[in-house]
Amino acid sequence: MDELPGTKISRRDLLIAGALSATAAAMPPVALAQAPDGAAPPPSLPPVRCAFTVNGTRHELNVDVRTSLLDALREHLHLTGTKKGCDHGQCGACTVLLDGRRINSCLTLAVMHEGARITTIEGLGTPDKLHPMQAAFIKHDGYQCGYCTPGQICSAVAVLEEISQGKPSHVTAELTVRPLLSGEEIRERMSGNICRCGAYSNIVDAITEVANGAAGRTA
Repeated sequence: MDELPGTKISRRDLLIAGALSATAAAMPPVALAQAPDGAAPPPSLPPVRCAFTVNGTRHELNVDVRTSLLDALREHLHLTGTKKGCDHGQCGACTVLLDGRRINSCLTLAVMHEGARITTIEGLGTPDKLHPMQAAFIKHDGYQCGYCTPGQICSAVAVLEEISQGKPSHVTAELTVRPLLSGEEIRERMSGNICRCGAYSNIVDAITEVANGAAGRTA
């Protein structure tokens, strides 16, 4: 490449130098700092004690303050029914019930829930005594690979509770009127739980059956 007039620097070398300078200017000072030779790494954070009740059993854990509730359930309590999908709160595979409300357990820290009551898929039912929602998912083939199913079922249980309490959703027409059970309401409320196998219509059928059965028992 031609040299610039009056210099010994080529245009190519000048462009490279400019790019490196811009990158260095954009980097925060901490990224440019280097630890002295032989310096010890920064100390790790001490574990923090937290206690909560999971599926009716109280647990006391010593965890890193940065541990998510999802990792506490899976790695510390070995309740692996709750799945890690996106780890960004976008897929719903990690849904659990916390004090009766559904949450994405990957988005919250374990130490934030001292004294809470948590229900995972393992706490809803057992192979010998299925929860009605679990039985309905099996009956209506509401899953294929099954990876998202624990989160789907936990979320579905919470959806019916929300509707029974009269909590509106984005598609509820009147905020002051108790929402009606409908396919539209179910799909809207379940929209945070992704099924990449595409079993959505069967999931709606399963939830509808459980809702109608519950309505029949309370009539």
